[in-house]
Amino acid sequence: MKAVALTHHLPITDPKALLDVDLPKPSASGRDLLVSVKAVSVNPVDTKVRARTNTVEDPPKVLGWDASGVVEAVGPDVTIFKPGDDVYYAGDITRPGSNAEFQLIDERIVGAKPKSLSFAEAAALPLTTITAYESFFDRLGIDRDGGDKGQSVLIIGAGGGVGSIAIQLARAAGLVVIATASRPETSDWVKELGADHVVNHREPMVEQVRALGFQFVDHIAIFNDMRHWETAVELIRPEGGIVSIDDTDLPMPMAAMKTKSASLHWEFMFTRAMFETPDMIEQHKLLTYAAGEIDAGRIRTTLSQVLSPINAETIRAAHALIETGKAKGKIVVESF
Repeated sequence: MKAVALTHHLPITDPKALLDVDLPKPSASGRDLLVSVKAVSVNPVDTKVRARTNTVEDPPKVLGWDASGVVEAVGPDVTIFKPGDDVYYAGDITRPGSNAEFQLIDERIVGAKPKSLSFAEAAALPLTTITAYESFFDRLGIDRDGGDKGQSVLIIGAGGGVGSIAIQLARAAGLVVIATASRPETSDWVKELGADHVVNHREPMVEQVRALGFQFVDHIAIFNDMRHWETAVELIRPEGGIVSIDDTDLPMPMAAMKTKSASLHWEFMFTRAMFETPDMIEQHKLLTYAAGEIDAGRIRTTLSQVLSPINAETIRAAHALIETGKAKGKIVVESF
């Protein structure tokens, strides 16, 4: 099968950073689906894994943790899907990724593709939807069905892939959404997705949020980086919660968190698959929920750009766009 992979971890400007390779077509066993991949999305995690070590990968390492496609075959223990089903999923970072013609994926972390979306539109959603959903409803404990209606959430980094779906999930849950964006185009984007208020995260945010009438906010999601940690601590309400998806390489003073009895939660959407947690199937359930919301018109795809075909040159271009830090929504690559 065709695949895009790496043998050396290199800067994206190096033409050898990602290569077109031929790999053996895998076979499904256990609870695995063999999926014929139709479209993939590129995320910051792809660029981080590509650049993070000096390891030589043998066999070549396939990246990609967002895909949509058609089930080609199923393992003997599969109960949810059958050959011919259209699916979408993010996958497992410990296994070969989606930048290949065929991929093995455990059915417990796969959802039926939203019927109203194309493969490209669907591929934009899984990783960011899982991350945003788990951040709000599993980590912060917000009631998905409106039990916390009227509470406020500050989404830092709202214009990116995770933030773009998080705005919509928060609105669907009845929350008042304060979104951060620093450029006119991302400000317009988050408003279009349903943000109630927009503040600039490149300017002092405490003053901006309080000028909107919020002394504190009930929930805070950090979906870009931890440079805004002290701002988040200042703005979180006593006994409120902060969730972050970022790395922990910056200082994170905790004294004010203790004074407020505030909680900090980490979200890493690969946890359930990596450790095969007892609730691993919750990712299948949440992708099913999201597909229903999309088909009902309450949530929209966050696709912003489609490239083609799926090959090393195009995937390198997508990585380069991600690394500018200025992408809004999601970049998808479709068709081998």
